[in-house]
Amino acid sequence: MDSLLIQKTEDTPQVNFDIATGIFKLSGRSLPENAIDFYKPVLDWIEAVLSESHEQKFVFEIKLEYFNTASSKQLAKMLLLIERFIENNSIIIRWFYEKEDNDMLISGNQYSKFLKLEFEFIEY
Repeated sequence: MDSLLIQKTEDTPQVNFDIATGIFKLSGRSLPENAIDFYKPVLDWIEAVLSESHEQKFVFEIKLEYFNTASSKQLAKMLLLIERFIENNSIIIRWFYEKEDNDMLISGNQYSKFLKLEFEFIEY
């Protein structure tokens, strides 16, 4: 399976999922006109990669400056999808937040409370 790269725009995040390293990066702003359409290929790709993987280490780095409500639903969907594969793989979520951005830290904490995934919170 190939890596996935989607360049960021003013309203959509960069998606850089490198299959060789197992590092998956989502960064920028997420307020696409249609969040479902934007995140569908990302979710499909994650499911395909994780369903074929066993005993691998994956790191998901989420470094969003801002995301809207529609994107938050897709992020929850993505994290729930990732959680389905924790028994077969080592998975870590690195949630980045700016020093003064308590809202982004709170959002990450909320996701971490309803998931069985390991979260690392990283201030920058």
